[in-house]
Amino acid sequence: MSNIAEGFVRHSDKEFVQFLFIAMSSSAEVQSHLYVAIDQKYLSQDSFDDIYAQVEKTSKIISGLIKYLRTKTRQTR
Repeated sequence: MSNIAEGFVRHSDKEFVQFLFIAMSSSAEVQSHLYVAIDQKYLSQDSFDDIYAQVEKTSKIISGLIKYLRTKTRQTR
C-alpha cells in the first residue's frame, strides 16, 4: 500500500508503474511469509487460504492498473 501511495504522487505514469511493480513484488513477499506462517503453525489453513486469496486479488488489481496505465501512456503519444 505504501508503495502505491508513494508512486501515486510521482510526476509521471511511468514512475507510478515502477512503484506498482514494487507493490506486486511485496504481494509475492507476503505470500511467501504466509507459507512460513502456516509451516510454523502460526495460522490455520482457513486463515492462510483467506489471506492468500486477498493477496492474490490485490495483485490482480495492481496488475490491471499497470496494464491500464501502460495502455494510456501509449495512446497519449
